[in-house]
Amino acid sequence: MAKLNVAPTKSNLLSMKEQLSISQNGYELLEQKREILIMELMHMVEKVKLLEQDIDALVEKAYPALKKMLMQVGGDRVEQIANGVKYDYVIKEKSTTIGGMNFPAIDVKLPEKQLFYSALGTSASCDHCIAYFFELLKLLTDMASIRTIVWRLASEVKKTQRRVNALDKMVIPQTQETVKYIESVLEERERENVFVLKALKNKKEK
Repeated sequence: MAKLNVAPTKSNLLSMKEQLSISQNGYELLEQKREILIMELMHMVEKVKLLEQDIDALVEKAYPALKKMLMQVGGDRVEQIANGVKYDYVIKEKSTTIGGMNFPAIDVKLPEKQLFYSALGTSASCDHCIAYFFELLKLLTDMASIRTIVWRLASEVKKTQRRVNALDKMVIPQTQETVKYIESVLEERERENVFVLKALKNKKEK
């Protein structure tokens, strides 16, 4: 690893040692942060997997219920019911703290379920179908929120990993090499000074 281009002086040696200490401490802190973020990321990914299972299970109920509803009341009546369903959703950005860091996410507030159609020309399958899809919508909004956090967590892990690698593979080795170089030059100068002083002393004694 190439050393830094600094003059081999005592002041620079102190400066490089201080920089090395800061870099090593920074590396340890960033490594701890990376491990925490990875653990949190794995936890969130597990949440995503569980949500996906719930969504798949609900889809297996919702679409057969829709098919049954179509068979019982007909496509025209289903379209009338669908056009009559009006829901207002409130979507807000929120801040979520994970591993001591704040991540922006989304918060979707679903309205209370209502009956938008009369019992005339419908059946219990209509109620079941709408209930299933309403619940499915809730799970999908939860999934969107969690996926947003997962994406940002993964991005932060990559960023932290790059910093860890930069310190481990470049900054710390370069600084260590520079410290060794300066110490070597200063020791050599010290030996030369001692030799010169001895030579002058011997010459003076003679």
